[in-house]
This record gives sequence, C-alpha cells and structure tokens, in this order.
Amino acid sequence: MIKKYTCQNGVRIVLENIPTVRSVAIGIWIGTGSRNENKENNGISHFLEHMFFKGTKTRTAREIAESFDSIGGQVNAFTSKEYTCYYAKVLDDHANYALDVLADMFFHSTFDEEELKKEKNVVYEEIKMYEDTPDDIVHDMLSRATYGDHPLGYPILGTEKTLETFNGDSLREYMSNNYTPENVVVSVAGNITEKFISDIEKLFGSFETKGKEQTSEKPVFMNDKLARKKETEQAHLCIGFNGLEVGHEDIYDLIVLNNILGGSMSSRLFQDVREQKGLAYSVFSYHSSYEDNGMLTIYGGTGANQLDVLFETVQETLAKFKGEGITAKELANSKEQMKGSLMLSLESTNSRMSRNGKNELLLGIHRSLDDIIEKVNRVNEESVHTLAEAIFNDNYSAAVISPEGKLPAELN
Repeated sequence: MIKKYTCQNGVRIVLENIPTVRSVAIGIWIGTGSRNENKENNGISHFLEHMFFKGTKTRTAREIAESFDSIGGQVNAFTSKEYTCYYAKVLDDHANYALDVLADMFFHSTFDEEELKKEKNVVYEEIKMYEDTPDDIVHDMLSRATYGDHPLGYPILGTEKTLETFNGDSLREYMSNNYTPENVVVSVAGNITEKFISDIEKLFGSFETKGKEQTSEKPVFMNDKLARKKETEQAHLCIGFNGLEVGHEDIYDLIVLNNILGGSMSSRLFQDVREQKGLAYSVFSYHSSYEDNGMLTIYGGTGANQLDVLFETVQETLAKFKGEGITAKELANSKEQMKGSLMLSLESTNSRMSRNGKNELLLGIHRSLDDIIEKVNRVNEESVHTLAEAIFNDNYSAAVISPEGKLPAELN
C-alpha cells in the first residue's frame, strides 16, 4: 500500500511498506534537469548533483562515502532531462541514519572552492570519456537534431566551456530557483512503517525557498539530419520519431509497439537487422516521454560501408510495420513481456522507490498493479497499428557518427 503525505511547505512524501524485505530505498527527487537550463549554465544540474557528495558543514566528502560504506549501504545520484534524484539503499535498521545523511547533503553542502576545482576536473574527464563512446554521443546528436536550440536538445553533462563558469554562488542560485519545496518528492520503499513519514517531515517539512517562476516552452519537433566525422570502427545511426508525452492515454499502446519494434531479441529490428542480414551487433528502439512531448528512437551500429544498407533495412522494417501491423502472437508476447518486467521490478525496493518517485513527481498519481495490467490488456492489434501509422512518417530526425561523417545516401 502506497501512503502519500504533503508537508505544509509543499514537499511530497510517498512511502510504500514492503514487510517481506530487509532493505529500505530512499530517494530525493527534484523536478529539475537539463531542460531547466539555458545555454550559459547548461550542465549545472548534473554538476550540482556531483557537488552534493563533496562535503557538508559537518561531513567531508570522504566521511559522506564512509557513512554508507560503514553500514553496508549504497548511495548514488543521477540527472536526467527533467529531474534529478539522490538515493540510498540500506538495511532497514539504518534507514534513519541514511535519511539524516541525505538530508545533510541536501541542505548543508558547502560547495567548497577546492572541491569545486577538483570536481570540475572529474566532470571534464566524464565528458572526455563520453566523447570516446560514439554510441552514446549519437543520441545527444539526435536530441539536437530533434529539438534544436530548445533545452531538451542540450547535453545533460554540459560542455567544458559552461562547466568552467560554475562556482558556489551559481550553484546556490540554481538551487534557490529550482530546489523549491513544491518541486521535491521524497520516495521511500522497503521494510519501513508510516512513522518514517514524520521523520522525513522533521527534516524536509519546514524549509522554504521562493524559487523562480518556471516557464516551460513546448518544443517544436524538428526533422534535422546531422552527421559528424569521427575516427570510429563503426557507423552509428539514430533515427527519431515524434512520440507521446508522459501520461498520454495511448502510452501503453506505444510501449507494446516499441517492444515489438526493437525492445527485445525477438523484435522486428533485431530479427531483420541482426539475425537475417547480420548488419549489426547492437540494434534497438526505445521511447522517451517528457512533460509535453516524446520521442521514439531507433539505434543501430554497423560497418561504415554498410550504413546505407542498415538505413534501408530499418526503413523496410518500418514500412512493413506501418503497412501490415502486428500479429496476434507478437501482441501476446509483448504483453507478457511487459507484465513480466513489471512483476520482476516489484522484487526490488530500488525499483519501487523509483517508480513511486517518478509517478508522484511527473503525474501525481499511483496506479495499482491491477489497473496497469488492465490497461495493458486493453491494447489490441488495431490500436497499435493506428499508432504506428501516426508515428512512422517522413517527419523524422536522424544523426550519424562515422569515419566519413556522411548521412545515408537516401538522406542526402
């Protein structure tokens, strides 16, 4: 059973008691990410996430790390386009201690200048490492081809140029504008009682920041085609189609569609591209949902001399999908795959904490397992076919990284 509570200052708490486990996962979710940045401070959400681990008024960076190592726990964080999360997973006996440390990081990080310098170098190296993985970079290129100068087109890591400008004052200003009570969700899942809600409220229920009024402009879906020359062993191709926003009524149809298209080893893309033609080791599709739009992405990596064939094969797969729809067997398999993934995720306190945190932050609702399964069961061949006809059109974006730096012939 999921318990929801809203503190007087607007912080929301979501707690799910799972008495059959001995762990507790705690996540602090903030509704801000690279979408809330501009060209001058791109990457500050991600850098702030790093700096939360670099020392507070009472703990050094080493002591923060030792805090969790000493209790056999795990602590980490991540930044996305629209939210940031700091989380820990510990034994149930240590839940209050973990909460105290996370709250200390959240409220009392000092952003020491020496630590800032060191951590900038760490993120520089992270950016360089990212540059060495073209199969990752090409997805950022696709975002830029799809969203242009809109913040959704910015890289989450930022750039070396923007990173250089960050300091303690800019981090504190960004926090003041975006880390507001109504923008914070504390999600907890595990062997924990409802009393823990009052423990969270004591720490998070009274802070106040005025913040800055957020204006979120809906992006225009661009259909740009970008190519980049890079000395690589493979050509990396990404294609993006206009998808659905978070909470759209057809989202379950799209999940089924994506599973059948490129979400598993039995998917159309895997079978056509890898098994039938041997063109790629890695080929898949996935869907990203944002508050007011979404994108379905197809990725494939192949030898540079096979890029045209890969693109043509993907287009043939999409044409057949759009023209003929799906089979009853594909529909049944995809539904079972979705149900299986959902059921297996219930065995993880981390997964439950993440699902509840995101649902509260982005949707404000928590559907029961029975409700989700009912919605999955409603998906049919016709609804998936109708959605495929709407999505797979000529208004798509594309990005390529290859030794030649050229797009597939059909796009030139």
